[in-house]
Amino acid sequence: MKTLVVLVLLSLAVVCLTSDVSEPAGDNPAQEGLFVEKVQASEVVRQKRATGQLSMSQLESLREVCELNLGCEDMMDTHGIIAAYTAYYGPIPYDY
Repeated sequence: MKTLVVLVLLSLAVVCLTSDVSEPAGDNPAQEGLFVEKVQASEVVRQKRATGQLSMSQLESLREVCELNLGCEDMMDTHGIIAAYTAYYGPIPYDY
């Protein structure tokens, strides 16, 4: 059994050593799409939210600011957090 394993490993080594390795790694079309620039990768991975949607943590932070002002808190209960925050504090500081 050990002899068989040694023969398989030796034959694998012979195949690897005799294979055509003259092609540089940079010219290999299979390697072309493996690595991308950091900016390009972040554009691909970045998730786009629908217009007008804030994350739960962003809404919670707006809510915390608005709760400190009684008028803003009352308006938040009737008109919503975005309308109340905009009315009392101006534009929302997040891109949405």
